[in-house]
Amino acid sequence: MLRARKLSVAGVAVGALALTVSTSVPLAYGHGFTTAPISRAKHCQNGTVQNCGQIQWEPQSVEGPKGFPQRGPADGKLCSAGLSQFSQLDDQRGGAWPTTQLTSGQSYTFKWRLTAPHSTTDFKYYITKQGWNQSVPLTRAALDLTPFLTKSLGGARPPADSAHTGTVPARTGRHMILAVWTIADTANAFYQCSDVRF
Repeated sequence: MLRARKLSVAGVAVGALALTVSTSVPLAYGHGFTTAPISRAKHCQNGTVQNCGQIQWEPQSVEGPKGFPQRGPADGKLCSAGLSQFSQLDDQRGGAWPTTQLTSGQSYTFKWRLTAPHSTTDFKYYITKQGWNQSVPLTRAALDLTPFLTKSLGGARPPADSAHTGTVPARTGRHMILAVWTIADTANAFYQCSDVRF
């Protein structure tokens, strides 16, 4: 009788653990990537860029600490959000990443594909300074740390296909845009790097 009771208690404990695991898993999966301008992660998934490693299967998973630019991923690891399995995103590849053509001062609609929308603080867009060093991984020093476009959501959940229209800053030549999707109800944000040319 005592053994049966112990087994029953153990069964309840295992069941409770399984329920906890199964209900907590979706919280780990709030994901998204930029499609306009197309991000490095998406280029890898599309096969446009080869030898990308794990990111080719997970363009939506570039997630790191929020609070950019004061906090967040370390310099040189902004495109990978500091995740070693996505380190290929930080490699400038000698300027070989495909670029999206932009025009200074144009109105442009920046787009995200969200595979699991989250309660959102905001979306912010940063761009490299004129004369930035294109041969090294992206750093804060290379970026204008005032976002040129901010879309605040105040905790609302964005649609799966999200779009934000703004004015592209004046630039010439090759640049990078860092898009940051800050989650309201977790400690993280999603980071996407896109290569552009003016």
